[in-house]
Amino acid sequence: MDEDNSQNLGPAPGFSNAPISPRRMAAKMQLLKGMEAEYKRRHDAIWPELKALLLEKGITEYGIYLDEESGSLFAVMQVEDPALLENLPSDPIMKRWWTYMKDIMVTRQDDSPVTIPLKEVFYLP
Repeated sequence: MDEDNSQNLGPAPGFSNAPISPRRMAAKMQLLKGMEAEYKRRHDAIWPELKALLLEKGITEYGIYLDEESGSLFAVMQVEDPALLENLPSDPIMKRWWTYMKDIMVTRQDDSPVTIPLKEVFYLP
């Protein structure tokens, strides 16, 4: 199920234009119904080269939360410098991961996940 909502979204992965602060970013994605266990399985076995790429791009923390009722995924990350993420969508490792994940989540024509930036409304440091 491919869905192209790019007219309302920034460049994938969606975080680059959704700063909560200079260091925290969040976005929402959509998992296909019944794919919860498979999504977790794939992330439990995240590729070492993808993990290394994310760290190289300055991502110091990254968590994804699932709303089990709706299938919405909420991703939150901390980055050293959001500008470092600008080239992430064109990296071959990232593109390969998106292709691997496209059968279990809502994606664009280029296989990147449809990603909606989230606005922070509260934070308690």
